Amino acid sequence: MKETFMKRSLDSRVDYSLILPVFCLLVIGVAAIYIAVSHDYPHNIWPILGQQLAWIVLGIIISFVVMFFNTKFLWQATPYLYALGLALMVLPLIFYNPNLVAATGAKNWVSIGGVTLFQPSEFMKISYILILARVVVQFTQKHKEKERTIALDFLLILWLIVFTLPVLVLLALQSDLGTALVFVAIFAGLVLLSGVSWKIIIPIFATVVSGIAGFLAIFITKDGRAFMHQIGMPTYQINRILAWLNPFDYAQTTTYQQAQGQIAIGSGGLFGQGFNVSNLLIPVRESDMIFTVIAEDFGFIGSVLVITLYLLLIYRMLKITLKSNNQFYTYISTGFIMMLLFHIFENIGAVTGLLPLTGIPLPFISQGGSAIISNLIGVGLLLSMSYQTHLADEKSGKTRFKRKKVVLKKVK
Repeated sequence: MKETFMKRSLDSRVDYSLILPVFCLLVIGVAAIYIAVSHDYPHNIWPILGQQLAWIVLGIIISFVVMFFNTKFLWQATPYLYALGLALMVLPLIFYNPNLVAATGAKNWVSIGGVTLFQPSEFMKISYILILARVVVQFTQKHKEKERTIALDFLLILWLIVFTLPVLVLLALQSDLGTALVFVAIFAGLVLLSGVSWKIIIPIFATVVSGIAGFLAIFITKDGRAFMHQIGMPTYQINRILAWLNPFDYAQTTTYQQAQGQIAIGSGGLFGQGFNVSNLLIPVRESDMIFTVIAEDFGFIGSVLVITLYLLLIYRMLKITLKSNNQFYTYISTGFIMMLLFHIFENIGAVTGLLPLTGIPLPFISQGGSAIISNLIGVGLLLSMSYQTHLADEKSGKTRFKRKKVVLKKVK
């Protein structure tokens, strides 16, 4: 009887409606990677696919363990996780593969003896979300008796910048602009939720938009690209922006990847060309360009299904966030949601030509162990949030187990 009660209690605390879209996205990811690898690396299908499945299993196990973490443990562990994350991000500057750096222009992978191991910045995203959530909660509690002023808002932003700068400096040393933008998105999301005055947010937003517009205005001029290169902008970044603005002008050279990707997406039509059909060669389509595989094989319908699953996942995360009355968990959830939204928006936007390529993977679908494990740890944090909310409800008596009423009839 006791075992049945414990099982029923555990089941009631696990949010299966959050797990379902994640599971579907993982299945779609494995299928898409199989299609990409079977055409590009036909002799290494099962080693690559087996490795991806191993990462998924490891991520699920870690996610399950994280689900049982309570607020107190996470709160106490956060500074150590942040310090560990920064330490790991130093490693790619020392242990890197020169050939990989020459190909990508960034030192963002740890490589030892020619073997690429992991990408520390993916794990740093989780540590960064935790530390910013802790900073905001601490600041709010410390100044809860004071009236919220512009000066206090600036002080909060200053504290958030203090913990953001080391991350951005390390990313600058790694020449990883795409990942830096993810951290900026997380930062922006937590600043918005923390209640910072619009008198600060609107001028900053206007300045950023003006800066981007000014940059593009210079970039598209006759000597603009040469000027950008002279002031230190890497060649690969210039080529990526050029590929975004004119994907078919250099389709056989610098913009080959983008041009082929857009042709593949268009060739999929409404229903796609069918499972495991590929008529175009697209570099690294098992990773950053995985959405082109989905669009080509499963068409517009398959693409919409993937986007719908992401929207369902975000909806479930928002619902869990709104149900919780724990500030720390709320900020953690917001940071993770912003991270996912930026990844989805940037990856799909880049392969469809709406945004420049930045090397950001598609969550739960792209090939790569670091990203998969990091994303599943984030899901574990959301499951922990839901688990602790249900546990608190049970302790307070808000949740009642329904008992089936049994009526005994008198035998005549």
